[in-house]
Amino acid sequence: MYVDDAGGARIGTTIGKSMAGFAATAQEGGFAVSGEGGEALLRAVYAMADWVDSQRTSLAFLQQEAPLGSTHGAMTMKPYLQQVASDGAGFVTQLEQFREALIQAEQGIKQAMANYQDTDKLNADKLR
Repeated sequence: MYVDDAGGARIGTTIGKSMAGFAATAQEGGFAVSGEGGEALLRAVYAMADWVDSQRTSLAFLQQEAPLGSTHGAMTMKPYLQQVASDGAGFVTQLEQFREALIQAEQGIKQAMANYQDTDKLNADKLR
């Protein structure tokens, strides 16, 4: 699966790089997120991760040969359908990469929340 606005890159690759950059920027203290904002972001990340996880059984069917019959058209489409689902640019492959990116997002959000607490404490100490 390719996305035009991603410069022809695969979605999973683009999201993965974005989340890696997001997590690295948070690790370097590049931004902070309040506890309330972070919890809202984490709930969204967890909801997406839960959805991906809940689809794994259904998605396994996409990777199997479709029961289309034995006509010439069916025989032509069977391998194509499997390829669309599971090759390097396939939907299932991209969804798995998205799931991995959600883990990086979680780490980045948690780090950004810690950054917020550190900044808040530093500022409070300055006022004493």
